[in-house]
Amino acid sequence: MRVVFLGTGGTYPCTERNVMAIAVQLGKEVALLDCGEGTQRQFMRSNVSFMSTRWIFITHYHGDHFLGLPGLIQSMNLNGRKRAMDIFGPPGTVELMDFLLTAGHFTPGYEIVSHDLKPKEEVRLEEFSVLAAKADHTVPTLAYGLVEDDRPGRFDVKKAADLGIPAGPFFRRLQQGESIKVGGRTIEPGQVLGPSRKGRKVVYTGDTRPCKEIIELSKDADLLIHDATLLSSEKEVASDFGHSTAGEAAEVAKKAGARALALIHCSPRYKDHRILVEEAKGSFPNVFAPSDLEEYVVRRSND
Repeated sequence: MRVVFLGTGGTYPCTERNVMAIAVQLGKEVALLDCGEGTQRQFMRSNVSFMSTRWIFITHYHGDHFLGLPGLIQSMNLNGRKRAMDIFGPPGTVELMDFLLTAGHFTPGYEIVSHDLKPKEEVRLEEFSVLAAKADHTVPTLAYGLVEDDRPGRFDVKKAADLGIPAGPFFRRLQQGESIKVGGRTIEPGQVLGPSRKGRKVVYTGDTRPCKEIIELSKDADLLIHDATLLSSEKEVASDFGHSTAGEAAEVAKKAGARALALIHCSPRYKDHRILVEEAKGSFPNVFAPSDLEEYVVRRSND
């Protein structure tokens, strides 16, 4: 699972950062989290193709989170895309996408299926699920948790040999959770497989104040990508506009038991985002503020 931070800034594009867009590579497919203006160009500067995008999840409809959609859709069309794409977001997504596609006076040569989501709804992808949760912003906003399916436990070849199981198809069937018969005996998968291995989990908050729903969604996340618009010296301003400080993001990560924290949606006022990291480290040591186009590989903790 590879996370590519296409845009990490908030409010408007600046010389240091573009606005929010995060590509998550899930095998051969890409899930895009938000799509601020200029996202297709950020894709072109990265090591991931925008044509690989299979699903788009929009947190809310402030411009710095969705205005890149028309350009990205058109760029895919001009590059000959044929396969369908799904776009998910809070209520109003279906209506907005209908408007964008008709007002833009072009009909893509591929199907776009839009979906309204509500908090606590789940979207099933290939070997992943995406959980939606309520964020605390100034407009209806969803946070998303990308959760990989658990994997079977490790196969114990020695135990299999001791049980007289011949190598080959029987091994595969046991690894797939099937029982088999060998010499008149029934062998269950649990006799040769270790405990199941937990899948990876990435949480993206979009814009939010600290809230219990985000903490619950982020429980034991391998990577929490959290709004950290301002420093704690501007805590009241951050709250008034529906955002978190770097220190508050760190507290959320700590309470959730996350393994790593990425600070995003940095205000354009900060030319050097290391000051946000230093503040967050007071509560949560494994923290970073990614630059645009930076990549983060989420590794399995039990490999």
